[in-house]
Amino acid sequence: MSSKDWLEKDYYKVLGISRSASADEIKKAYRKLARELHPDHNPGDKAAEARFKDVSEANAVLSDQAKRKEYDETRALFGSGAFRRNPRTGGGGGAGVPFDLGDLFANRGAPGAGQQAPGGGRFGGGISDLFSSFFQAGGQQADSRRNRGRDVEAELTLDFVEAVQGTTLPLTIRAPGQCEACKGSGAKPGTEPRTCPTCKGVGLVTSNQGAFQLADPCRDCQGVGTIVDEKCPDCRGSGAVSKVRTMTVRIPIGVADGQRIRLAGKGEPGERGGPPGDLHVLIRVKPHDLFTRTGHDLGLTLPVTFAEATMGADLAVPTLDGQVTVRVPPGTPTGRVLRVRGRGVPRRGGAAGDLLVTIEVEVPKELSPEARKALEEFAAHTPRAARDRIDAELRRAAGRRSSQ
Repeated sequence: MSSKDWLEKDYYKVLGISRSASADEIKKAYRKLARELHPDHNPGDKAAEARFKDVSEANAVLSDQAKRKEYDETRALFGSGAFRRNPRTGGGGGAGVPFDLGDLFANRGAPGAGQQAPGGGRFGGGISDLFSSFFQAGGQQADSRRNRGRDVEAELTLDFVEAVQGTTLPLTIRAPGQCEACKGSGAKPGTEPRTCPTCKGVGLVTSNQGAFQLADPCRDCQGVGTIVDEKCPDCRGSGAVSKVRTMTVRIPIGVADGQRIRLAGKGEPGERGGPPGDLHVLIRVKPHDLFTRTGHDLGLTLPVTFAEATMGADLAVPTLDGQVTVRVPPGTPTGRVLRVRGRGVPRRGGAAGDLLVTIEVEVPKELSPEARKALEEFAAHTPRAARDRIDAELRRAAGRRSSQ
């Protein structure tokens, strides 16, 4: 998405939420709209496809705390009318026509698509770089800009073991891709875009404003630097068409449910050959029949018999890559957790988490006559110290009631 979108689009309105919405409210609103508008549920519906893109774009900004802060500050700054020019004089400060900002916010020499510049923020070095994009002292000429494509979001469901151990899977999405007919140039096959005569391919036109030079996007080429005389019939000059794409996604070890994987340059192509956006893959992990996960630790409930819990036992338990033997100490109660180190979720560049085995003593619902007789003999010889203390308290309570 271009920085111009930050001023022209109200992302809160797109998601139908208030400006004070919490992160959970943003996530809930996005998921609801994404399900309703997904192209797979609305085949051939261009309006739903366009809204799906807007919703994904709004979520990409508002779900990121740093981007959301910059977005709010930018709209507050420029929405206040502090940067307006008079349509007659070209000067600033009065009521008039707002600047056509285009991509002037993009940081010069910025890193690749989808990455932040050093100093952190969409404007690279911050507000100072933002103003340097408008006012260039000494008559310096602006760099040529091309509109970066929008980011695209997809969802991928993984098996529990695949998420823990990592895997490589194919991902098929329906999203805008580079037009094969014109190779993204937007020009009719056999023709080429020509350099804009107004801005000489720079994409910006400058005008002197006292001690400053004011740079505006060129109106003839919309800041791209080139003009397409004969538009490609397949993409109508945009350089992109909606298509089904299949790509291979490498899932790193230990990926968690709800985590996003960014594939740089795999999003929507930029307008007329501009750099592509990124693809953000939302990971969904299916639950496991036996294991649970908390961070890098795995959890497992181990049923044991009354005899095993009482006398102790060495029991085999499964792991995600084989089995281990767990020693259950004598007298182990229900709920006790035994830790098996290094048998949890692997860490990239570090030691794996642990396997936490929770003991659950099974109480039989039915007994054979022999088992019942043996249990009665056991009960007759079992110390009742804890129960005796409770019985004593019951007797004292009964005595207090009878004396009242």
